[in-house]
Amino acid sequence: MFSASALISTLLLAFIVSANPIVVRDNLVHLPFAKQVNVTGIGHILKNDQSRAAALRAIGEARASGKQLQKDAVISVPAQNQAVTYVASVGVGSPATTYSLLIDTGSSNTWVGAGKSYVRTSTSTQTNDRVSVTYGSGSFSGTEFTDTVSLGNGLTISKQSIGVASTSEGFEGVDGILGIGPVDLTVDTLSPDTRSTIPTVTDNLFSQGTISANLIGISFEPTTQEVSNNGELTFGGTDSSKFTGSIAFSPITSTSPASEFWGINQSIRYGSSTTILSNTAGIVDTGTTLVLIASDAFTRYQTATGGVADRNTGLLRLTTAQFANLQSLFFTTNGNTFELTANAQAWPRSLNTAIGGNTNSVYLIVNDLGSNTGSGLDFINGFAFLERFYSVFDTANRRVGFATTPFTQATTN
Repeated sequence: MFSASALISTLLLAFIVSANPIVVRDNLVHLPFAKQVNVTGIGHILKNDQSRAAALRAIGEARASGKQLQKDAVISVPAQNQAVTYVASVGVGSPATTYSLLIDTGSSNTWVGAGKSYVRTSTSTQTNDRVSVTYGSGSFSGTEFTDTVSLGNGLTISKQSIGVASTSEGFEGVDGILGIGPVDLTVDTLSPDTRSTIPTVTDNLFSQGTISANLIGISFEPTTQEVSNNGELTFGGTDSSKFTGSIAFSPITSTSPASEFWGINQSIRYGSSTTILSNTAGIVDTGTTLVLIASDAFTRYQTATGGVADRNTGLLRLTTAQFANLQSLFFTTNGNTFELTANAQAWPRSLNTAIGGNTNSVYLIVNDLGSNTGSGLDFINGFAFLERFYSVFDTANRRVGFATTPFTQATTN
């Protein structure tokens, strides 16, 4: 499912003065994180994203119903390396061994061992439990340890639950995952333990007093290179230098299965009057590359744009003349509207050949979720959306926030 080289990252620690607005403190702790585009195979991006979407829906439905997730019900396609990955450098143990971990808002377990082996130190304590997690097109299973986790500049978390993989599928080139999704996603990942949840890295930073708010801010920048240090995580607050205006929040949706993740209610409009997606539930996810919308909504989008399905990339293709007439998409959530410009709807043209496309076409990053509206998870705002907006994942107040950035209107692509 995932592939990326080990690249270093930016993590900023911040303190919240009030629930809204959120402000950062002066003492910042930095760990850079990086994007890498790694695309192989015809239609790889779309296939990978649709596989992840199907898995997230199955996981959410199982959580909501209280049933045990069946692995075979989720992994219906061979494991594939993810098209766009974000990797942070995280230390585990004392002295710490550094691991390259994928940043994932769609899962909540932190684990190592897919690449570099786990190194036991004096802070390593093995529990009596096995741990197993299934993802969109990959999985891991192994043993639970508790250990010290280091996020740089002396920042440590004590007795963090760490999965140590004995087997993993779909994680070539990285060592595991830093899970920053809702804590309820950890339910039933241990056996025979009956704990309802396993505290996430963010939960423990908060409970141990390192940060004063249980939330995360994430900043991306649109780039045209296959490898780029273009991201920042902020634990415990937000970095006001990364966004413009104020952060607008939406409560976590009550609609299942989107409610099991960072799910919100949202509508999408093309141009001034064409409704693409009426107000419905979906999720915000760093692990999805594209903006995925329900199949019937995608048909409306394709008609509005005039795009044709491209066999080589799996994406909609426009001529340069069609692209010149492409209108903005407007995402409205909780009364606040965010504009995804025509340029933001395009895959970076300098990377066309990396996905099997040609240099003279424009490929769109909006595509088919693979199911019609009414499933309870009708859209995914993936990386292509998040690189144009600052996002905040607020556990304490069960809400997701967006703000414009200096790159919202950029013509990078």
